[in-house]
Amino acid sequence: MTERMDLETPWIALAGPTASGKTALALALAERLARPVEIVSVDSALVYRGMDIGTAKPTAAERARVPHHLIDLIEPTQAYSAAQFVADAEKAMAGVRARGALPLLVGGTMLYFKALIDGLDAMPASVPEVRAAIEADAAARGWAALHAELARVDPVTARRLAPLDAQRISRALEVWRVSGQPISAFHREREAQAPAGLFLSLEPDSRAWLHARINQRFDQMLDAGLVEEVQRLRARGDLQLEMPSMRCVGYRQVWEALDAGLTGAALRERVKETGSAATRQLAKRQITWLRGMPWRLSVACDAPDPLARLLQRLHEKVPAL
Repeated sequence: MTERMDLETPWIALAGPTASGKTALALALAERLARPVEIVSVDSALVYRGMDIGTAKPTAAERARVPHHLIDLIEPTQAYSAAQFVADAEKAMAGVRARGALPLLVGGTMLYFKALIDGLDAMPASVPEVRAAIEADAAARGWAALHAELARVDPVTARRLAPLDAQRISRALEVWRVSGQPISAFHREREAQAPAGLFLSLEPDSRAWLHARINQRFDQMLDAGLVEEVQRLRARGDLQLEMPSMRCVGYRQVWEALDAGLTGAALRERVKETGSAATRQLAKRQITWLRGMPWRLSVACDAPDPLARLLQRLHEKVPAL
């Protein structure tokens, strides 16, 4: 994407790995552009209500500075898919544009960006009876047993799913039982296509810089009450560790530490160690995804004044912004 774009640019995206500074830079960017801007979250964890500290959710004050969308959509007991995100994001962006503003897509859930830009594969529709039978089977035998079953019928998908990834194991088995084909057969390889909007990517030159930020963020979350937040969620009585919401990085590690009976300093050290390690792995996957997008406009988030660099890249493409 080398040509200039005009003021009809449908959206701007700011993507990057966790702890790269997306929230602060997005707010600053929105306040520096000539056009009014509204932020559309591209984050699979920010959709959950009551999960604020561990998701680094923008504060009420930050949301007051710039309108935000696709935050606090559902309860942690509910599931949320890439298809639902695309529908919600397209609706939100249409509303933003109708108000004469520019949608700024901000987040690190790369699957959501890919679904929005490349589209979704055609999949068999969900069949409630089949889904219910799978859930009953899981209740009787456990998700690890169903993961083993998936490995027999669709080893490609099973290899990329954790044995307790209930939502995705259930969907993969449902597709197999409904169609007789593995879900991997419906995933088509597409050549990377330049998106209609302008895609900015925050990528650190130094992994050590990002890892230090991740460690610092976990300390800040723990100081802000992450453990207490997870304790409140556990006390609801309707959540389980296998649910997608509780598999979010940070929440899973605190839950497991509480299950192990840890308290005080021992719990904090365990969560910081395991949570930081999981976050580093997540960041590595996010950076890999970004580097597979040849049309992105990358900016080093660990360079001096990344905001100035972002504005420069934007104005090269859309001088009037």
